[in-house]
Amino acid sequence: MNVFVTGTAGFIGYHLARRLLDEGHSVTGFDGLTDYYDVSLKRARLGELAGYERFTLIEGRVEDAQLLRQSLEGADAEIVVHLAAQAGVRYSLEQPASYVQANLVGTANLLEAVRALPPRHFLFASSSSVYGGNQQAPFSELHSADLPLSFYAATKKGGEAMVHAYSHLWAIPSTSLRFFTVYGPWGRPDMALFKFVAAILAAQPIDIYGQGQMQRDFTYVDDLIEAVMRLIGRPPTIGQPVDGDSLSAVAPYRCVNLAGGRPQPLLDFVDAIEAALGMKAERRFLPLQAGDPRDTAADPTLLRQLIGDVPLTEMSEGVARFVDWYRRYYRL
Repeated sequence: MNVFVTGTAGFIGYHLARRLLDEGHSVTGFDGLTDYYDVSLKRARLGELAGYERFTLIEGRVEDAQLLRQSLEGADAEIVVHLAAQAGVRYSLEQPASYVQANLVGTANLLEAVRALPPRHFLFASSSSVYGGNQQAPFSELHSADLPLSFYAATKKGGEAMVHAYSHLWAIPSTSLRFFTVYGPWGRPDMALFKFVAAILAAQPIDIYGQGQMQRDFTYVDDLIEAVMRLIGRPPTIGQPVDGDSLSAVAPYRCVNLAGGRPQPLLDFVDAIEAALGMKAERRFLPLQAGDPRDTAADPTLLRQLIGDVPLTEMSEGVARFVDWYRRYYRL
């Protein structure tokens, strides 16, 4: 199987590409290697992938429509997974223009390329952030996602809408994947786990927002990748819903929560980090940040209807694996 993956130097893109390659598939990766965070970490991920004969990297930004189209043509892709995006809720308050270009213009560029070269299945990386001000919990794909709390969330919701429109207009089987707080080895330095471990090892305080009262549906990266791999083989078909489906009535399109449905307190996450490090953190409690929901909780019913049960790594184990990777990577 030939798979085209945007954002291959990113956290999730790297893990997905590696899993595909390990299973014998061919992967064409497309990544702009932007400097939102440490580019050397991105290049290290790509270095891990470079040893695979069936991996091809094209360095470019999704804002470059011509290069994107040419790259997709050369990939002869049966599956397209669009993970490239400007990430981060808080950064979207500072640099909203970068989210317009990467998340909206970039997604539109890829959809135009896909329209000319339709794959068997197009998968788009969305986010639990789209649920925004939704007051119902746990979050179901059938709940409203029209009240974003951040511009990042707004661009992800906009991406979902564009994918649905192209799916309807050009009969492209498409799935929007709503990720919930993904963590694990090779993670992003702007996320809590990375920041907390770095601060604790440096004997610096950690900032805990929401006065420590937040909950998150933490998703270990290997569990997420297992779900994505199974969903690749389940492209939506109009008129063939499963129970509780988000399948569109007018397009071969659905959105799916990717999470275990086990929200846990943020302070339990901190406890797990302390246990894995064998060190105590100096905890600095701060108010909830603008754009952040207090709690996230996924309803995984639809995911299980589509692909069955997936592994659910215990948080203590997942955090310990990250800490082991962090110590090896930074030679600590």
